[in-house]
Amino acid sequence: MLFDLELNTVGKVYDNGTPAVIDFNLSVQKGEFIAFLGPSGCGKTTTLRMIAGFEGISSGEMRIRGERMNEVPPQRRPTSMIFQNYALFPHMSVRRNVGYGLEVKGIAKSEREAKVDRILATLGLEDIAERKPEKLSGGQRQRIALARGLVVEPDILLLDEPLGALDANLRKAIQNELKLLQKSLGVTFIFVTHAQSEALALSDRIVVMNQGRVEQVSPPHQLYSRPNTPFVAQFIGRNTVLSGEVAGSEGEDVVVTTGIGTLCGRANGALAEKGRVNLVVPAEAIELHTAGEAALSGVKNRVDARIERSEVVGHIAHLTARLQDGRAIALEAHVDKYRPGAFPAGTPVLLSWNPAEATVIPAQ
Repeated sequence: MLFDLELNTVGKVYDNGTPAVIDFNLSVQKGEFIAFLGPSGCGKTTTLRMIAGFEGISSGEMRIRGERMNEVPPQRRPTSMIFQNYALFPHMSVRRNVGYGLEVKGIAKSEREAKVDRILATLGLEDIAERKPEKLSGGQRQRIALARGLVVEPDILLLDEPLGALDANLRKAIQNELKLLQKSLGVTFIFVTHAQSEALALSDRIVVMNQGRVEQVSPPHQLYSRPNTPFVAQFIGRNTVLSGEVAGSEGEDVVVTTGIGTLCGRANGALAEKGRVNLVVPAEAIELHTAGEAALSGVKNRVDARIERSEVVGHIAHLTARLQDGRAIALEAHVDKYRPGAFPAGTPVLLSWNPAEATVIPAQ
């Protein structure tokens, strides 16, 4: 199968010996929207710059549509890159900014103008085509940067936190436009972001990175519901992570002995018999009950707790419950489920969750 992008054990080591990216492996199909997600300094932007050719590859191999790219200079790669600050030329009109890449490539004027007209129409920029960037809003400048990246018809569009400079409302609107545009054009997008919500909303698959290494590559829902490593479990969403030891199994459920009792979840990957594990429970999977509720007598996962904090943010209720071992657990749900005042601070409660919604992973 011919992939748009292949990274085979790609690594980057700086001149001072510091490793920035370690054994990065990824195969991207045509038209995929891939997000690189991770904390600052994890290597996601360095990887993007290696794909673009702005950073050299220290080890491994990179291919675009089967062609080795390790030594190919940036201007000869079938990629375009959009930066967070957009890098627009202030002295040029929108039209000239968009057409600049075609001009550099030596495209004939008539063909260049036709391509620019098409992309301006696609992104709704015709009415501002003769304006200068300084006269435009952040959203308009972002669209210009997109147009400039797409007009050269790249195989892969690389985006380095392109929405970071926008306010929250505009950022959400542009996210929706970006996803629709990517699907309609069928261009492969590689998108770097530190915003979990952005990666979860936009991408077909997410690459989670930590200290230069890939922790997990999964579709958003799988990444959220079935983390592979303790780092992903802590980094994605609001999970409670309970350490313990495998004590056996009951059907599909793995039985785990923890400091707050024997609990169950579903295995994600191979687990060593009697090995140390982590039980990962998403905040939204936890059900809250009044203490002593009779219906919970046969439930596998039930623990005693006491409400420590309760607040409502918009339409979401956020609660913190303190377990008997002192651990705090986060819960969240729509206010219709946890009505304000129903569980004030100090209230003794029972917490439960479905074993199918909890994940058991090896401890590291």
